[in-house]
Amino acid sequence: MNVMGRCYVGALLLLLASILSGCSAIATEGSVKEGDHVLIDFADRKVAFSKIPERIIALGNGEVDIIQALGGTLVGRPQPNAALLPDSVKDIPVVGSAHTVDLEKIASLRPDVVLGNYPINSNDVPKLESIGTKTVLTQANSIADIRRQILLFGELLGKEEKATELIEALDSELQAIKGSQLKKQQRVLMVYGAPGTYLAALPNSLAGNLLETAGGSNMAAEFPRLQNFPQYAQLNTERVVEASPDVILIMTHGNSEEVEQGFVKEMEGNPAWSSLLAVQEGRIHVLPAELFGTNPGTRVADAVKLLGELLES
Repeated sequence: MNVMGRCYVGALLLLLASILSGCSAIATEGSVKEGDHVLIDFADRKVAFSKIPERIIALGNGEVDIIQALGGTLVGRPQPNAALLPDSVKDIPVVGSAHTVDLEKIASLRPDVVLGNYPINSNDVPKLESIGTKTVLTQANSIADIRRQILLFGELLGKEEKATELIEALDSELQAIKGSQLKKQQRVLMVYGAPGTYLAALPNSLAGNLLETAGGSNMAAEFPRLQNFPQYAQLNTERVVEASPDVILIMTHGNSEEVEQGFVKEMEGNPAWSSLLAVQEGRIHVLPAELFGTNPGTRVADAVKLLGELLES
């Protein structure tokens, strides 16, 4: 492992799990009664509901966004991080996050359903069911996944028509963005970072999918995948220098300024990095955490549009 991220890989991998997935499906199925409405979530679990959920807890920011857009009622939300959540949910009780589920707090809020991450919350399902709540697991590794989340939550809330409208609006925005072709295809290095640790986002990650949709080329496409998080690769200075990206984009789930300063310091202390034209000419951008450090939900087209603008600048 090279100097980039030698000390803190474990910490970043834990952080990455909030937006990644990669495990095999679990086969947990609840009892189904006649007349129940049955959903199949992203873990291939059958989840039966006798009525439309009226009290919803979301453990992720993207789920919060989609439920609000569908008109659902949230009674619990994830711990805020870097102002990722809108002011409209600031008074909703915090129930931890996908990583730190506060079972006691969730039980006190008496939810009909908890929206969790697959696979992070797979092991939490029995505990949540023990307090009398259903659990629906989803993930967001691509725009297609986000479309599927919108449809699934629309079905959950009996808001199928509204979900279809949201997807049509999203597709219309994306089509308009795709219609504006980049003058030159830029070769991009997308870096996901926490202080002291940096990984390259691969095409099969949500960030990689957004970049491809915006018309950029992911220069890390052939980098070896991490075993536990196959959407990311360890940064290899020699390979980066050899590929010589036109643009470097930095993503973070936390303190963007701290991550940017740390990354710049790493590059300044390494002659190989300072030899890159992208570094010399200042083509390094820190992406907004609310669009790239988390699942942006219905705002995913805004993320693609921003990428297009940065690649044209």
